[in-house]
Amino acid sequence: MPLMRIDMIKGRSKEEIKEILDISYKVATDELHLLPRDRYQVVTQHDPEEMIIWDVGLGLERTDKVLLFSLTSSPREEIDKEHFYASLVKAFHEKVGISPSDVMINITSNTKADWSFGNGEAQFMNGKL
Repeated sequence: MPLMRIDMIKGRSKEEIKEILDISYKVATDELHLLPRDRYQVVTQHDPEEMIIWDVGLGLERTDKVLLFSLTSSPREEIDKEHFYASLVKAFHEKVGISPSDVMINITSNTKADWSFGNGEAQFMNGKL
C-alpha cells in the first residue's frame, strides 16, 4: 500500500496534474510491483516561496516545474528503487516535459502495522486485508 505525495508549485493545468498522477502510478506499478487498484495519491500545490528545493551541490538547475515526489511504502529492494527513479524521471520528461533535474524523489519504508484505512482499525493486523 504505497502512499504517493507530490508537491509542486501552483500553475499546472488539471490535465497536466492528472497526467503526472497517472504516470507516477503506472511507473510505480511496473517498477515496484504494486497490486491493481493499490492507488493512493495526494497532490499539494504551493506558492513559489513555499517550496525551496536546492540542488545540494550537484549542479542541478531547478525551475518552477520542480516536483517533490514522496512515496511511503513497505520496504523495497534497492534495485527496484533505482529502476523506479530512472523510469519515473524518464516518463515525466517524455510525456509531460519535466526536466530530470526538476524531479526529487524520496521513498520511506514502513510496516503493515503503520496503516489504518479507516474506521480506526489496523486492517493488515486484524486480518481484513
